[in-house]
Amino acid sequence: MSATRPRIGAHVPTTGGMAKRSIAYAKEIKAEAIQVFASNPRGWAMPEANVDADEAFRSLAADLDIATYVHAPFLINLGSPTVGTYENSLASTAYSLKRGKEIGALGVVIHTGSAVDVNHVANAWKQIHEGMMPILNALSDDSPTLLLEPTAGQGQSLVKRLEDLTNYLEALEYHPKVGICLDTCHVFAAGHDIATKGGMTQTLDLLVSIAGAERIQLIHANDSMDVCGALKDRHQSIGDGKIGVDPFKELLAHPSIVNAPLILETPGQEPEHGKEVALLKKLRG
Repeated sequence: MSATRPRIGAHVPTTGGMAKRSIAYAKEIKAEAIQVFASNPRGWAMPEANVDADEAFRSLAADLDIATYVHAPFLINLGSPTVGTYENSLASTAYSLKRGKEIGALGVVIHTGSAVDVNHVANAWKQIHEGMMPILNALSDDSPTLLLEPTAGQGQSLVKRLEDLTNYLEALEYHPKVGICLDTCHVFAAGHDIATKGGMTQTLDLLVSIAGAERIQLIHANDSMDVCGALKDRHQSIGDGKIGVDPFKELLAHPSIVNAPLILETPGQEPEHGKEVALLKKLRG
């Protein structure tokens, strides 16, 4: 892969094994990067690693020059006022980072979460700082980066708009092992109009001013079923939603995402994702 072009790929299934199913899916859609779940995305279970399976996956991914990322469980909410949820979120985040390292992942994605209660916001930032700094400080140079993914702005979201990432980065002391995963559907839902001409560029410029280009390390490339500002997280295939195709060409031309692969999280499987990967590669030029 050229160092001047972002990789393109998709979230791939793991049922049947990462070394077999995930890699076969990646080859079928001609992915240059993939994202996987390292555990049940809708549960707190933290299964033991299978060392041989991890080695087989790492070896195949390296042979095919496929960059790997992990999406941590959806249940994680580091800002939760519920003690059990908060403690499970810390444990699951640490586990996901550990599993990411074991399979050779470059980054581990977590959602930025919600304070749930408007009166808990200040405490949310405090508990994120207190719980996460020991985890981040324990990471080694070859550990994956923790990638914060802003959500669609619903309810008491801690990151309603990109500007709110400043609070998150401050809570994590701008740790060098913290990066950003930008989801195009989420940012559109939150009210950043990336569908208008120049809107994607303006939004990425804003993100660079907030976090620095070096922290932009992954893009979830998703169209949206809903209009800008709808606060709804409903992904659509590229070009079939309210964002459209042209903004993704604008995205791919932006210098800040050279090292941030585009990962599809859109409906469908190999046939649909294969077409979308080909489309994004064409837009990349």
